[in-house]
Amino acid sequence: MEKTNILITSAGRRVSLVNSFKEEVKSLGLFSRIYCTDLNPILSSACQVADGFFKVKKVTDIEYINDLLDICIENNIRIVIPTIDTELETLAKNVELFSKNGIIVLISNLEFIQKCRDKRLIHDFFDSIEFKRAQEYNIKKLKYPSFVKPSDGSRSQGIYLIESKNDLTQEILENNKNMFLEYLPSDNYVEFTIDIYFTKHSKIKCIVPRERIIVRDGEVNTACTRNNSIVLYVKEKLKNLNGLRGCITLQVFKHNDKDEIIGIEINPRFGGGYPLSYNSGANFPKWIIEEYILDRFEDDYFDDWIENLLMIRYDQEIIVNGYKG
Repeated sequence: MEKTNILITSAGRRVSLVNSFKEEVKSLGLFSRIYCTDLNPILSSACQVADGFFKVKKVTDIEYINDLLDICIENNIRIVIPTIDTELETLAKNVELFSKNGIIVLISNLEFIQKCRDKRLIHDFFDSIEFKRAQEYNIKKLKYPSFVKPSDGSRSQGIYLIESKNDLTQEILENNKNMFLEYLPSDNYVEFTIDIYFTKHSKIKCIVPRERIIVRDGEVNTACTRNNSIVLYVKEKLKNLNGLRGCITLQVFKHNDKDEIIGIEINPRFGGGYPLSYNSGANFPKWIIEEYILDRFEDDYFDDWIENLLMIRYDQEIIVNGYKG
């Protein structure tokens, strides 16, 4: 049987992402199925709306990759789409193993993944492409206020605003992973996440900046697409980079009055706020299917997305019958 199914790993609450792939498969006239994996799929809303789901071990488990490969082979998976930071490096190291079995892990190359996972290395990357970034302070020469975050953190965990020396606890000082960065006040700067689609040949297809208006538990709750100077700046700085593929999310701050854009971090995966870009017309799922399954992809740059499109999220229930815990 031809491999045309798609697997979204660590699906969690990404209901909109799963539904977007289901919708695009249907619109393209395919009979592909959208599957999901999760540590506890019964409690995953995204797994519940998928065409099927599978329970997997933690990505750190020695059996994780072989189990995932077995799932892919047994279910005619063509594309694996990772969604969380902690699985990226492991999957990137095993791209060739999956490829030998006719399975594409849609992920950037290992070198880039490792830079993204270490926020100190991503600072070096920003410097290498002359992309202005947040200034990092030596702990002995702190300026206040200062923003503290772990070099390997995600979802806004372990972050602090240090307004004076009195806010420096022993816990903060003794954590060698902590980075001390310049604070960019909301009075002067607006935070953006930018969804970027890179083709299999690392060519930029689309750039959509999303203004982060309200954030909840590290994931955007309210956001709006903005077509501004960020687009041309990012397009210029990230062109001609090898090894970047699929959806890349770039986080920046833009000054309200000056032409200043400051890079913060890069997550080489779908971001939690991507459904806004999808609804604006930046159809990454369709492009993925066309490029990696149908082989009829057009890589012309796409900028016909809807600007000033507002997304306001709310909680919705998924009811599952027969759960016994």
